[in-house]
This record gives sequence, structure tokens and C-alpha cells, in this order.
Amino acid sequence: MTLLIKNANEVITLKSVLQGPRIKEQMREIAVVEKGSVLVAGSQIVAVGAYEQLVIDFPHLVQEAEVIDASGKIVMPGLVDCHTHLVHGGTREQEFNMRLNGSTYMDIMNAGGGIHATTKRTRETSFEALYKKTMHHLDVFLKHGVTTVEAKSGYGLDWETEKKQLEVAKKLQDTHVVDVISTFMGAHAVPRDFKGREDEFVDVIINDMLPKVSALELAEFNDVFCEKGVFTPAQSRRILEAGKALGLTPKIHADEIEPYNGAELAADVGAISAEHLLVASDEGIQNMAEAGTIAVLLPGTAFFLRAPFARGRLMIDEGVPVAISTDFNPGSSPTMSLPFIMNLACMHMGLTLEEVITATTINAAHALNRGHQIGTLEAGKQADVIILDVANYKQLQYFYGMNHTDTVIKKGQVVVRHGIVL
Repeated sequence: MTLLIKNANEVITLKSVLQGPRIKEQMREIAVVEKGSVLVAGSQIVAVGAYEQLVIDFPHLVQEAEVIDASGKIVMPGLVDCHTHLVHGGTREQEFNMRLNGSTYMDIMNAGGGIHATTKRTRETSFEALYKKTMHHLDVFLKHGVTTVEAKSGYGLDWETEKKQLEVAKKLQDTHVVDVISTFMGAHAVPRDFKGREDEFVDVIINDMLPKVSALELAEFNDVFCEKGVFTPAQSRRILEAGKALGLTPKIHADEIEPYNGAELAADVGAISAEHLLVASDEGIQNMAEAGTIAVLLPGTAFFLRAPFARGRLMIDEGVPVAISTDFNPGSSPTMSLPFIMNLACMHMGLTLEEVITATTINAAHALNRGHQIGTLEAGKQADVIILDVANYKQLQYFYGMNHTDTVIKKGQVVVRHGIVL
């Protein structure tokens, strides 16, 4: 199939000679083509440019193409949501209500809430029910312009449930149009029956779970929640190094609640990304910049928990490559609207209009080791393209709290038209 997206007000290509994630002023260079068109053949982009030039360069392809008129709209790469807890059982709206009525985190935990509440529900929910629920979530992501999603496990804390989560994600990768990239996160919390025996649970992850994840090819990445009261930096290092030895690329939940040398650890172990970083130290930020570790910032979590936002502006200025994600999960960021998260990044983290586009396309793609394949609009890249019903890219954040997605093209196929999943 051949597609021609024609006469867009702007095509934001993010094309660059750079091979890695963008840093500093590079994050503002989004390469806008005015009155541009995009030619797609099969699952790949053939060319981007003026319609008149495409007619000259590719006359036969243009002639046979299905035409999508993008007049008055903008075109850009499909959004990449590089940090979610996509597969889980249940919801936790009662905790939200408790917080609004003054309950603390510990009050909620003592009432049976928190991550262990979701663990219980996920253990109880069948594979089929989890699959059906997550399929719906992916449809919502797709309607918001997201064409690639990372999915973490971590709501099992035992092998059977962790395996179930990862197998749901794997089946969705095979059956849903959105690309689902899996991360093993057995080290999301310490199970209650291992309280006081935390090192024993670390041994279970290293000696039992990680080898099975690797052998069954259930995940590409290995994540750990390095936080006081969860996993220490020493325990986190053991888990991440063990995963590396099995071919799993390290990620790390770092410095979310208290400074805990998580950013420093991410840089030291060669993690592809460190996530959250609300209270990362100056030294940790500098170390990440030197190591090229991507900061995956999650403004929705800070917003929902009414916590201080991560210092995104400082991180970019210091040379850390920054990506932005929803952190979709039932406890601290129950949203599938990456466009709204982009609004928050501009309003509360100091990112510019251009930087937030970079952070949710090419830099987010690199946080999933997919920068060579997606995240920009240029010849040879996978044809993940969205058409947005705004006159220019500056309106994306100006008209905040709205979903501007009109059309979504995934691997060269139109999968959302006029906001409706086909």
C-alpha cells in the first residue's frame, strides 16, 4: 500500500545527522517543513518534502498512492510512551479519594492500599481478563497518538504473575497495532512475606526470575525500584548487573521520593535510562550527562501525587538527554494521555515547545533502543505518523488538556481516522 499525506501546514520531521538521543540545544531542532508532504510505501517512509518535488522524484508512487489531505493540520512522528505499567489488575480510585481527604501514604498502606493492593488484584485476575483490559488501554493510547508503548511487569512479585504480565504484553505485541516493548520489573517492591528478608527476595529475582525471563525471551529490559524502604543501591546494583549478564538492558526507578544515589547508580551501571528523578542530586545529574543516560521524566506522577516536579530544565541545560512519559499505572499516574503529560512538562518542568516534542519522539525512542527505527520522519524509517488538528506545532501546548489527534498511521496503515480507532 502507498500513502501520500499531502499539503500539511507543517511536517515536524526531527530529521538530523545525529545518531543518538538529542541533548541541550539539539532538543530544540525539530526540523519543520512548511507545506510539506510525506510519501509512504508499505511500512516505510519513502520521502518527506514539498508535494511538487515528490511528484518529480517518485511519479509512479505518487500516482498510485492513497491521498490523505492534511491541509490546515500538522504532521509528526507517532508518539512513544517509554515508561508505563500497562498490564495490571484493578484500579485504586479509593486511594485518590483518601489522599484528597488528608490520608498520607502510610495511612493508605496501613489500610491495605498501595502497590500491594494492585499486586493482589493482578494475581487474582486471569490472563484473558488482563489481556482484554490492556487491549482497551492500548486503544486509548492509540487515539492519543501513541504508536509505541513500553510495558513493565512488577505487579506480581512472584514468578507466575510476573510471567503472566509479560505474556499478556507479548501477546498484545503480536495482536495490537501499537508496538509493545516489555520490561521485567520483578524488583518493583518487596513482597510482604519477605519483610525482613529482603536480600532473600533479591536472590529469588537473580537466581530464579531473571534467568527464566531471559530464557523465555519475555523482556528486553530489566528495571528496579531503587528507593529507601524498597531496594537499596547495593541490592539494585546486584539485580541490574545480573540482568546485564543475561542480556537484559538495565533501567532504574531512581530518586523518586528521597535522594538515594539512584541517578549515580544508573550512570555507573550503564543504564539506558533512569526514571522519575524528582529529587536527583546535582552530582547524579552530572553523572548521567557524562554517561549519556536518558532521563525519563514523569510529570503526571508528580501532578497526581502533588509532589515537586523533576528538574527537567536543569537536566537539559546540563546535557542530559530527556524523554517524557505518562508512567501510566493505577496508583500514581492513571492517565493514558501523553499529550496532557507534554502540557505538564512545559508548564511545570520548564521544557520548551520544541523540547517536549523531542522528548516524546526521538529521545523516547532511544530510551527503548528504537531510535534507529522510529521517532523521526525520514526516508527508511518505519511509517509511524500522526496528523494533528492544529494549525502549527505551537498550538499543541497552547490549547492544553486536549487531544488533537485526527489520524494515526502505524507501519504504513491508517489505524485511526478522525479520532476513531479502525
